[in-house]
Amino acid sequence: MIQSVARAARILHELGSGSPTLGVTEIGARLDLAKPTVHGLLRTLEQCGLVSQDVATGRYSLGPGVLQLGNAYLAGSELRARSMLRAAGLARQVNEAVWVSVLVDDTVMVVHHEFRPDDAVQILEVGATVPWHACALGNAIVANLSEAEVDGLLAHPLRALTGRTRTQPEAVRKALATAQDRGFAIENQEANVGDGGIAAPVYDHSGRAVGSLGVVGPAERLLARQARTSLSRAVVETARAVSRDLGASRAKQPGLSHAGPPRRAD
Repeated sequence: MIQSVARAARILHELGSGSPTLGVTEIGARLDLAKPTVHGLLRTLEQCGLVSQDVATGRYSLGPGVLQLGNAYLAGSELRARSMLRAAGLARQVNEAVWVSVLVDDTVMVVHHEFRPDDAVQILEVGATVPWHACALGNAIVANLSEAEVDGLLAHPLRALTGRTRTQPEAVRKALATAQDRGFAIENQEANVGDGGIAAPVYDHSGRAVGSLGVVGPAERLLARQARTSLSRAVVETARAVSRDLGASRAKQPGLSHAGPPRRAD
């Protein structure tokens, strides 16, 4: 690993982790780096268009070059390309917003957002990230990873986002087992109070879960018993269709044969 490149990447991750702007001292403290080192890296990143400095405050933020790279990633995502029409059809079918996501380190990132087809004001969430353990989209993917991969994810502390977030490894493992058995995962106000979600994994030609697709919205509406039954079926069917588009055969889609109406309330 080239140290300077790794340090520059860490700076970009810090600037993209939620703080809109950071100063040299703050970045240095977060990454345990000397101020001259941080300053040199930031100047190089600025020249590449990856960070920008506010002249008035001296603080740094992500630059326009990051957006260009992000758009290039989305344009090259086969999962996103294959799921867009399916997601639009699902949104029309169930009258709910649909997200498609991939696992990135310990979060899931939204790569496609199909708006709920009504006149409500909605914010595009493409690029947004959510801790994997706190959402249905993340649980749907991780439930189908290898035991070693799950162990690796659970080796790190799990942050509580609401009073309902599962943070104990055993509780999370139980939820993953349920998601794998059902073929879909359910989220009930674990990432945001009042919000819910139902998501199913999407597989590629090798049978590996490469992402997830799900509906998101008010928990009270999505998770009412009758709605949850119909939504879970629609989500699983759409995820199956996207998986087939990616080359996965039914035999290579673990867990999908178990999909059906929820067995019990969560």
